[in-house]
Amino acid sequence: MLEGRNVNLRVMERDDVDFAHEWFNRIDYHGEYDPIPAQKSKAERLRQFDSPSQLAILAERQRFIIERKDGTRIGFIAHWLVQPNRWMEIGYDIIPNERGKGYGTEAVQIIVDYLFLSKDIMRIQAITNVKNASSQRVLEKAGFKKEGTIRKSGFVRGEWTDAYLYSILREEWKEPRVLKK
Repeated sequence: MLEGRNVNLRVMERDDVDFAHEWFNRIDYHGEYDPIPAQKSKAERLRQFDSPSQLAILAERQRFIIERKDGTRIGFIAHWLVQPNRWMEIGYDIIPNERGKGYGTEAVQIIVDYLFLSKDIMRIQAITNVKNASSQRVLEKAGFKKEGTIRKSGFVRGEWTDAYLYSILREEWKEPRVLKK
C-alpha cells in the first residue's frame, strides 16, 4: 500500500470489481469531459480482471484503488507503460461526491513519487480534456507542465474534442512530495 497524508493507494483486488462495476457503468461518474463508457456486465469485468490482455501485460499496466484513511474507496488511479520510449502515462478518477477535496491531487503526487522511486523512467504524462479545468489543476499542483494540445483526440458526448498533454520529467520532480524515504 502506498500511504499518503489523506489517502492511500492500494493495488486493485478481485474484491474491488463490484466497486469498479458500480462506478464504471455510470455515465455521471465519468463526467462531462470523458467519453460515455462501454457498458459491461459484472461477469465481463471479472473475466477481464482474472485474465488481463496480453497488451495490458506488455504495457505494465497497474490499477490502484484510492481510499480515504478510513478505508472508504473513493476512486481509481492507474499507470501504464508507453512503448517504445519507456515513459509512463497515468489516468485517474474520483467518485463525484469526493471531488474537489484534494484527494485527486494527493493520489497523483503519490503515484508520481512511486513511479520515479521504483522505475527507471524519465517521464510521466497525462492527458485531459481541454475543458476539464479541475483535472488540469490537479496535474499542475502535482508538478506537471502543459506541453500542448492534442487535436480531436476524443469522442465525447457526440463530438470530437481536444485534449491537453501534460508531463513531469524526473529532473522536475526532484524529490518525493508524499512518499518520504
